[in-house]
Amino acid sequence: MTRAISNRRNATRQRLYDAAVTLIAEQGFSATTVEEIAERAGVAKGTVYYNFAGKSELFEEVLRDGVGRLAGELHRADEAALRRGADAVGRLSAIALAGLVFIERNPSLTRLFTAELWRTHRAWHATLLSARRQAVEVVERVLHEGVKGGELDPALDVELTAGALVGMILVGALDWLSFHPERPLRDVHLALARLLHGRVRAGAP
Repeated sequence: MTRAISNRRNATRQRLYDAAVTLIAEQGFSATTVEEIAERAGVAKGTVYYNFAGKSELFEEVLRDGVGRLAGELHRADEAALRRGADAVGRLSAIALAGLVFIERNPSLTRLFTAELWRTHRAWHATLLSARRQAVEVVERVLHEGVKGGELDPALDVELTAGALVGMILVGALDWLSFHPERPLRDVHLALARLLHGRVRAGAP
């Protein structure tokens, strides 16, 4: 496959991802048809089946791709914070900001991801958990290094805390976008950053 063909296929798949996210967020998974996804993406119905076995596989790939992109943004934010010489809490604050920016740009995807985490009967649940793990591992690494370096409480349950912090970013952002969309992003980030500074530093209750 030449690079040009590969780029066209990737662009087509991205249009299908975007169409599926928008429609499923609006109508629900069961009510959304392959025909509607194809029409919204501006492609023939056969193009969907050329790229995916069906609607379920497409949606599974949507979730995998979306959460993977979120994890990538969190990782890059942490690396940039490290280069600036940030401490552990500063790195977590940078990760929180990157998460908020991503969610602001992808609210429908975030709503779907958050809702699907609770639907354990879905065929793609294992894939979703694996994708979620990518995001949580970014935070876990910072927590482990912070504990090891004496910046964070040595009694910290790293696994639970990492999951809670990722959840805080997701739910905090969705609450902001759903109920307080007039609030600027910097205010939301400041609120999360204050929680980080008050709850995970060494010696905090």
